[in-house]
Amino acid sequence: MLAQAQNQSDPYDIIIVGGGATGLGCAVDSAARGYRTLLVEQSDFSKGTSSRSTKLVHGGVRYLKQGNISLVLEALKERGLLYRNAPHLVHNMAFIIPTYNWWDGPFYGIGMKVYDRLAGKLGLSPSHVLSKAETCEKLPTIETEGLVGGVSYHDGQFDDSRLAVNLAQTAASLGACMLNYVKCVGLVKENGMVKGVEVRDELGGAEFTVKGNAVVNATGIFVDDLRQKDDKNTTEIVAVSQGIHIVLPREFLPGDSALMVPKTADGRVLFGVPWHDQVVFGTTDTPLPEKSLEPRALKDERDFVLEHAAKYLAKDPSEDDVLSVFAGLRPLVKSGDASNTAALSRDHTILVSESGLVTVTGGKWTTYRRMAQDVLDHAEMISGVRARPCSTESLQIHGWTQTPIDEPNLAPYGADALAIRDMIREDPALGEKLHADLPYQKAEVVWQVREEMAQTVEDVLARRTRALLLNARVSKEIAGDVAGIIAPLLGKDDAWAKASAASYRELARGYDYKDEVSTMPPVSGAV
Repeated sequence: MLAQAQNQSDPYDIIIVGGGATGLGCAVDSAARGYRTLLVEQSDFSKGTSSRSTKLVHGGVRYLKQGNISLVLEALKERGLLYRNAPHLVHNMAFIIPTYNWWDGPFYGIGMKVYDRLAGKLGLSPSHVLSKAETCEKLPTIETEGLVGGVSYHDGQFDDSRLAVNLAQTAASLGACMLNYVKCVGLVKENGMVKGVEVRDELGGAEFTVKGNAVVNATGIFVDDLRQKDDKNTTEIVAVSQGIHIVLPREFLPGDSALMVPKTADGRVLFGVPWHDQVVFGTTDTPLPEKSLEPRALKDERDFVLEHAAKYLAKDPSEDDVLSVFAGLRPLVKSGDASNTAALSRDHTILVSESGLVTVTGGKWTTYRRMAQDVLDHAEMISGVRARPCSTESLQIHGWTQTPIDEPNLAPYGADALAIRDMIREDPALGEKLHADLPYQKAEVVWQVREEMAQTVEDVLARRTRALLLNARVSKEIAGDVAGIIAPLLGKDDAWAKASAASYRELARGYDYKDEVSTMPPVSGAV
């Protein structure tokens, strides 16, 4: 695909800059409409915010409380479509709101019934008001002092970066050219209109120009950087808010239900979500003045989430219990006082500059498909191609299967799990686990390099598997072994393997709760 982009003869119809949820969704939609499509991502697919979510496909209970019914309706519809189109990654999960005042039960119970009604035919399961005994049965480790009962409702739970990989594969299967580690370093203009991009291969070093009839800026928190390359006088539209999560052992929230606390001290919702046999607690809403491709959780944020988790768990988790801590930066559209990011828009925004650059920002994973549809409708007008209808509402995402996969580590691959099983059958050594405390097998690393465009140890341990998030310290222990598997597959030598493993270990320090690594320097101009 890199050679294809370098040797293009005719302009692409659509060029997308940014390989997160929104950019990948745009690539799928564009390719599904039959357009010649190119996507370039400066790092790995979903390296930024899109691999650092709360792992929820949800309508947004907090938006219902705010009265943003249109956003909730859209998100609930998209939740249902994603559950249908990627059943190997999106799962129905019960969420429990514990109530500690007698009036909270009816209040939240009515609210969740409204949530059910808004979901309509795409609803997952109905909500229920629970007694104290029922609440304790579903949340065995909940703090019982003062507990009155609870309310249960259903939302979706998923693996974000695995979905990103599958979207890249879906787009590629539809004919799109998908390039990770290729950075957009400039825009090409003809007669004042954007007609392509200047890019640099971050692995090979080559720089080249790619022509395109429309360019989409889907770079998340960095959209203003590319907008300023288009027009140096443009006004910034994005405020950055950091959300962090801590990962605890499953013993802190056993059972099949997640915990949802509607309001914490900073006004956000607190979730405790079972995920890959651990539990993810988050999140915060901290305004930040700088953007970074590799953000770090601040100590106050880490302590905040840990303290709030302790308020609702019978056994208080300590720093020693934390397996990993990760941070993500939300691109929020500025409106009024940007110092209060909790009040800024979570809706997506599309802007078209005078030169035709199409910028999209805001939104969330759940609504990525609808965002892409809106973007492509705009890009069609800019590019001058014949308009074609969106077909992604019913498009099955790569890996789609409804057949249960017994191995927990292979389940996220969906239909691809069969091919990985065949690899292990042919070479039993590939069935060995990478580490006793992680579920992953060596065959997965081989598959990720051959079929999923993994280029580094970080690609494998952070996003193709989720080892970095599930147990940061253990992931550091296997970095060398993983590098040893990757190197010959990519034609690299031992020196590369050692350097790649060392680089990963340094990065993983920032995910260790007790590591005192400060926030890494911000990446400026990272488009």
